[in-house]
Amino acid sequence: MEDLTRLIISDERIINIKNNNLELTNDEVHYINKVMRIKTGKEIFITNGKGSLWKAIKIKNDFLEIRQLNKPYLFQEQEIYLLGIAVVIPKSGFEDILKMCTEIGIDFIQPLFSERQVNKNLIFSKKLLRWNSIIKEAVEQSERLWKPSILNGMDIIEWLKSRDNQERVSISITRENPSYDLNQWLKKQQDFVNERGGILWNVIGPEGGWSSKEIDFFNKNNNTFVKLSDTILRTSTASVNASSILNQWRIDYKLRN
Repeated sequence: MEDLTRLIISDERIINIKNNNLELTNDEVHYINKVMRIKTGKEIFITNGKGSLWKAIKIKNDFLEIRQLNKPYLFQEQEIYLLGIAVVIPKSGFEDILKMCTEIGIDFIQPLFSERQVNKNLIFSKKLLRWNSIIKEAVEQSERLWKPSILNGMDIIEWLKSRDNQERVSISITRENPSYDLNQWLKKQQDFVNERGGILWNVIGPEGGWSSKEIDFFNKNNNTFVKLSDTILRTSTASVNASSILNQWRIDYKLRN
């Protein structure tokens, strides 16, 4: 595939394009003209974050013409086996988690709150705008065609209560001695992954560890504990490690099947 600059544009904006011409936002104008220095007449790739990729040509500083809008240059089906990382928001480093988990290939990112969370004073609506922007940049950089979804923040217990039978959850833990590591747990999901649309989650806890109330809830609800490493990992390291294990499992599973 050609090595062209990529720009992610929401599906809603692409659907509403008239005469194949896309008007750029101020941020996009800055990115195309000042950062990437794309000259008039040059091509770039446009993706909607939902599997479609188009070629576009810069016709003005603030306009692109999308070639063959009704026939994408490339289309990629969404993965059958979807992967999610649920992370109790740490005091620092969450934006790096978003970047790296997006680049690795995670499909859903769930910010969580817990009793021992260090960073509790968040204006969440503003954070979501910022976090979506970071994910968008990571999609462009990594050349993914599917943009992961970042969900509204929830308390860990309320989030677990809201899971349905199309989702399986493992909870990473450090101090206890779980029966499985994450790889072993994934291998036991054979019956589950045969159904399209299910999500396999790994949960990363707070920097201060899970509270006794949370541990009791996990045990009463038969949530599965897994370990990621023989060492104690920071939240950001654990999130990247878990994401890598999940994605490698999916790659290996597809190769075997």
